[in-house]
Amino acid sequence: MFKIDVTDMHWLDRKQDNCEDLCLHGHAIAFIGSKKLEYDAAVSATALYLLKSLTENHIIDEDNQMLPCCGFCLIADDKLENVVIIGCRNGIDWSIIHQGENIHLILEDGSETIVPFEKYKKEVYKFADKIESFYQASLPRKLPKDEYDRNGYIAFWNEWHRRRTE
Repeated sequence: MFKIDVTDMHWLDRKQDNCEDLCLHGHAIAFIGSKKLEYDAAVSATALYLLKSLTENHIIDEDNQMLPCCGFCLIADDKLENVVIIGCRNGIDWSIIHQGENIHLILEDGSETIVPFEKYKKEVYKFADKIESFYQASLPRKLPKDEYDRNGYIAFWNEWHRRRTE
């Protein structure tokens, strides 16, 4: 079993009209097997990490956390197609391993849950679509004046949309 959802979505300062905040936060709740994981996370980063996990393995503690505390730096590649998100080391993580038509989810305590890929993908899309809907219903984000930061945000959405439509 794998389910993931988010409640209490907000910009970090909780101001509805803060158009300069590019990173969406919320209370993420993941059910993996019999375990319930909850964390106040940077859910926009979580959604992109989940979309990446549809085609790539994710190994616990090797990169980002699946439910990261933050994602304060977006580093774009040269073509603005992919982004690396940098945050602190706080969060909740698990491994996501592709094996045939299944996804193996391995928690920090070593427990493992096997989910059919199509069910996993459906849940990932549902979560990502919920996050994107919040952005679309919010006031438009104000792109940073700094080219480095602006490119990171542009690359974030370019990668998101490419992975969501693959």
